[in-house]
Amino acid sequence: MSLAQLAGSRRLPFVRRASSIGWLTIAAIVFLALLVLVAVLGPLIAPYDPDAVDVMNALAGPSAAHWFGVDDTGRDIFSRVLVGARPTLVGPACVVLIATVVGTALAVTAAWFGGLYDTIVSRAMDIVFAFPGIIIAIIAVTMFGPGLVAPVVALSITYIPMIARVLRSAALRERNLPYVAALRVQGMPARAIIVRHIVPNLMPLLFVQATIGFGYALLDLAAISYLGLGLQPPAADWGLLIAQGQPAIIQGHPQQSLITAALVVLTVISVNLIGDRLAQHYEIGER
Repeated sequence: MSLAQLAGSRRLPFVRRASSIGWLTIAAIVFLALLVLVAVLGPLIAPYDPDAVDVMNALAGPSAAHWFGVDDTGRDIFSRVLVGARPTLVGPACVVLIATVVGTALAVTAAWFGGLYDTIVSRAMDIVFAFPGIIIAIIAVTMFGPGLVAPVVALSITYIPMIARVLRSAALRERNLPYVAALRVQGMPARAIIVRHIVPNLMPLLFVQATIGFGYALLDLAAISYLGLGLQPPAADWGLLIAQGQPAIIQGHPQQSLITAALVVLTVISVNLIGDRLAQHYEIGER
């Protein structure tokens, strides 16, 4: 066997694995990995101070010095996009983390104890689920002031039913499996059964729900920032950047709003692709 054939045979398993995952999913994973890297290193790798104003160079187009151009006050758009990646991703991550932890706890305990407790939790989730998350977030901002904390807390509360409603049904099925009855006969405490067995078996479904919820949370927080209710200027947040770039569109300089909106769309699409792939894998595992 020649060296070329040997190299090709070594690459073949990777190609097969990549094909089974899907090239779009791989592209989404790479994009999100780069985005997380940018969110971590954004302030360090930004070529300019994102808040540095240069009114003499306002609304300059893309160039070698300013890849995305500059905004109406002369600030480098590329630097602001890099710095803005961190709050844009941290906000939805906090929403998903809080909603997942609380929703999982409520779902599993409701499925385990049942009875009146299950009824109360289920009805409470139905009530919360009836209210649009972004409306609750706007109300929270009007009560506690603009920023990132109030919308994140409000959205976390409204996202709990999205996690809990699905996990409760899965946890209920898991609770009724024979191995749980066997563990109870052996005298294992309920807490140990839940933590060591039921919750780990729910992790695939939990990952799917959390991934899908991240995309929704990113859109909601971007919309809140776009309305001027999230982080305030001169902070760099993608939703805020879209709103700040709107006046320049009329003047023929759409790059700030266009580029930032495209990044939001690509991020949500990438998250949804990964979520769909996880869902497919979970369904195959169920069979």
